[in-house]
Amino acid sequence: MTPTMYGIKNCDTVAKARKWLEERGQAYAFHDYKAVGIDRATLEGWVAEHGWETILNRAGTTFRKLDEADKQNLDADKAIGLMLTQPSMIKRPVLDLGDRRLVGFKPDLYEKALS
Repeated sequence: MTPTMYGIKNCDTVAKARKWLEERGQAYAFHDYKAVGIDRATLEGWVAEHGWETILNRAGTTFRKLDEADKQNLDADKAIGLMLTQPSMIKRPVLDLGDRRLVGFKPDLYEKALS
């Protein structure tokens, strides 16, 4: 199976991860969830696997600009709703390997997963 990288084209971390894969000749598909969107079932699967706390990017400017009321009482359903409305709040990249997903870019984890 060819891995699928989910992210945003203009994200620096996604660019680093894509370059890392390309330098190693690793084929992958790219899904820009800001341009193409993301479906609820996919987000629910990621949240079930990693927890909403990992998938929701609370350090990014999109989350920080939210009204305080939107940031309060977060749970999985509310986090998924926020990410569906504004995909920029999804941690990136997410590399889907078929049997598991890697969230964020750490070269050592990519190396282990793809060797």
